[in-house]
Amino acid sequence: MKLIFLYGAPAVGKLTVADKIAEQTRYKVFHNHLSIDCIEPIFDFGTPSFFKLIELIRVETVAETARENVDLIYTFCYAKDFDDAHVAKIVESVEANGGEVCFVLLTCERDELEKRALEESRKKFGKANNLETLHEILDKYDLSSPVPMRESLQIDNTNLSAELTAQTIIKHFGIG
Repeated sequence: MKLIFLYGAPAVGKLTVADKIAEQTRYKVFHNHLSIDCIEPIFDFGTPSFFKLIELIRVETVAETARENVDLIYTFCYAKDFDDAHVAKIVESVEANGGEVCFVLLTCERDELEKRALEESRKKFGKANNLETLHEILDKYDLSSPVPMRESLQIDNTNLSAELTAQTIIKHFGIG
């Protein structure tokens, strides 16, 4: 089992690229907002119960895909230092079940992030879809640093299509 851990700032194109990879492979997509959208109607975003359940859903889902040998693309908005424990749990849940984690950091220029944040597709999952929210997040967290524990394929997709970005990832990791 391979887990493609696709991470980057809001609006960088994680889900769009993940969907393009899935279209060309047998990989399934577990995107960041599936767990958020499941829990947020019950517990307010940011509360201890919210984070506890999000973590449980994410780690156990990834672990089960590894146990069942289901290749997966996992999208995540990684904040340096803040999310290191979560990343370690995901890696452990995959590797303890015989899988491999492949990290991909997507980046793009801030003005392009701002354009993408306003796209209609972002409203579907309650994502950061206005400039005020995007700026708050970008100013509060370091979202462009690679995870410290492993090497990441780093792609600046400012001027790349989602299709070309997906192809780069597929080729780099030899998936299909």
